[in-house]
Amino acid sequence: MTGWIDTHAHLYAKQFDNDREEMLQRAMRSGVQRFYLPNIDSGSIEGMLKLEAAHPDHCFAMMGLHPCSVKENYKEELAIVKSWLDKRSFCAVGEIGIDLYWDKTFFEQQKEAFRTQIGWAKELDLPIVIHARDSLEEILEIVTEEKDERLRGIFHCFGGSVEQADRIRELGFLMGIGGVLTFKKSGLDQVLKEVPLESLVMETDAPYLAPVPYRGKRNESGYIPDIGAKLAEAKGCSMEEVCKATTKNALKLFENK
Repeated sequence: MTGWIDTHAHLYAKQFDNDREEMLQRAMRSGVQRFYLPNIDSGSIEGMLKLEAAHPDHCFAMMGLHPCSVKENYKEELAIVKSWLDKRSFCAVGEIGIDLYWDKTFFEQQKEAFRTQIGWAKELDLPIVIHARDSLEEILEIVTEEKDERLRGIFHCFGGSVEQADRIRELGFLMGIGGVLTFKKSGLDQVLKEVPLESLVMETDAPYLAPVPYRGKRNESGYIPDIGAKLAEAKGCSMEEVCKATTKNALKLFENK
């Protein structure tokens, strides 16, 4: 069976400080071979790059400014992101986007930061990884306006409608599927029946959004097969088909980085 890929995991987070290596080994034993690490802000860069350096064949860093870190000093934070993008290669620009769940104070600044980082991704010909919490329509509008042949990526933690999934596919983007799929009332299983595997990748968002039966506990990359089993059930296919397709999609997007 082809190995699984976790396309979105914050494995450098403090929640893993006591057992990070053991957690990675558990994930690899469960068949997860690659871990893509989205950045948050200037405070997460050191830990993320240290983890990548310790596991260069398995962990791959992104660079970006998370929308929840867009505050009064967002221009300084963006300058740090740009300096790193100029300094070395990354697998993607992420995680970037708009979050209107916690706080709408910096909505305009979030939009500006999102567009700015999309521009950098296009200049560098890198995919983007999008955070779209309570903001999918706003994100779709911006991505549609910014779309060209270079713009591609993942709508992380997809939880939208069939119609929104169709629009994401028309833009040439993939959708990241994680633990929310296993939640009883999410309804995501019904939506994904209508979405081809060719448009999906697997993710955990670890340490957040653990799937059932671990819901409410710390999430980790080793739970990818649990999410894959639920996706296979929703799609009426085998776990091997899910694994093969989603891994192929991820490798193509990240160009084997």
